[in-house]
Amino acid sequence: MPGWFTWDLVDNTRFNGAVMGRMWTRRETGPNGEQCRLRMIPERKHTNLQEMIHGAVTLSLIDISLFAALRTLGEGNAEMAVTLELSTQFIGAGKVHRPLDSVVELVRETGRLMFLRGMVVQEDHTVASFSGIIRKAPKK
Repeated sequence: MPGWFTWDLVDNTRFNGAVMGRMWTRRETGPNGEQCRLRMIPERKHTNLQEMIHGAVTLSLIDISLFAALRTLGEGNAEMAVTLELSTQFIGAGKVHRPLDSVVELVRETGRLMFLRGMVVQEDHTVASFSGIIRKAPKK
């Protein structure tokens, strides 16, 4: 995937690798400026009984994308940051085996906080919208 970078933890037995699987990220220019896109390819293990992407997978992708945005768009150590708030609106069902992208933009960054918002999409289909606040790790 030219232009993309893997978003992997060194330890694949932790949540990201063990549950979510492979993910990729890239920086883009969107309608409101720079944004970060985090992509996964959902598998059957990510579906619910309706054969749609499980809401917990969508929420997990959103949460992980906040940290990808911290690393891509902001300043700070994504490993030691924490999610303070996450508000999500589910809009449509996600389909398996199609790229599921969380597209995040930075609203504001302070010394210790990042305010972010974005959308989860599958091509031109919107799955969810969200906003979140991350507390960055203290600078050493």
